Amino acid sequence: MKPRRWLVRGVVAMLAVVLVLWLASLLPNLNPFATRTTDRSQPVLLQSVRNLAQFHAAVGDFQVVVDIEHDVPHLPDFVAGERTLFVAAGTVDAYVDLATLPTEALRVDRTARSIEVRLPAAALAEPSLDNDRTYLVTQQRGLWNRTKAVFETPDQQEYYRVAADKISDAAREAGLTERAAANTRDTLTGLFASLGFRVTFR
Repeated sequence: MKPRRWLVRGVVAMLAVVLVLWLASLLPNLNPFATRTTDRSQPVLLQSVRNLAQFHAAVGDFQVVVDIEHDVPHLPDFVAGERTLFVAAGTVDAYVDLATLPTEALRVDRTARSIEVRLPAAALAEPSLDNDRTYLVTQQRGLWNRTKAVFETPDQQEYYRVAADKISDAAREAGLTERAAANTRDTLTGLFASLGFRVTFR
């Protein structure tokens, strides 16, 4: 009977401890396991402020799978080598920089109510990768690479750089700059038409 009695008492004691910890978790001030977060980040430093005069007239949404392999000649992959699959997603803006317009780029004929505009060529902004949709899929490493990884900080900059370059190339091939130029012309045509002017582009 005594062993059974001690067993019952032990179970009751454990349940009591669990109950106390559960109740304490409901009251943050009494929770002994509550974590406290301290933000020691430095203040944001404003390095520069620029007046922007860019008309962003088109945006492309892209996704790319980066497959990079680093192998060691004359050694099998399970000994040395690395292959990584990396998925990256992001956007690229195409814009026309109106700040570069010289004075002679606009010719206004008030009598004929016409305007002649010479627009600069549209350009592509740097890709903006979406961290929520960018991730490492798989990484196969040889024995030597796995050993090195224990003593080195993982570096994924290569994959981000390759992904950004591929997305930039895809944006150029997709004709984003041509679409941005056409959208800019359409926008200016509507704007000047609302002021009673007919616009032509050189």
